[in-house]
Amino acid sequence: MEKHFVNVKCDHYKDGTIRPKQIIWEDGRVWEVKRTIHVAEPVENEFEGIRYTVLIGSAEKYIYKVGTQWYVEPIHNTEENSS
Repeated sequence: MEKHFVNVKCDHYKDGTIRPKQIIWEDGRVWEVKRTIHVAEPVENEFEGIRYTVLIGSAEKYIYKVGTQWYVEPIHNTEENSS
């Protein structure tokens, strides 16, 4: 899996829970996380780290946390890749 590392602002709770609040791209663009829908750990190495399913606007997206770093999977335009 290709990874694109990003900065993530989070709320940290005393019970150890982490909830992402903003995703910040390297060019300065910011996406507000409306809600964390689900948190999952990998089964049979399907991904690395902890996967957060978050709501950004009206879209569900995955972000991943490995240690202290966060990453997303890049979106590839299928039309560009097919030519």
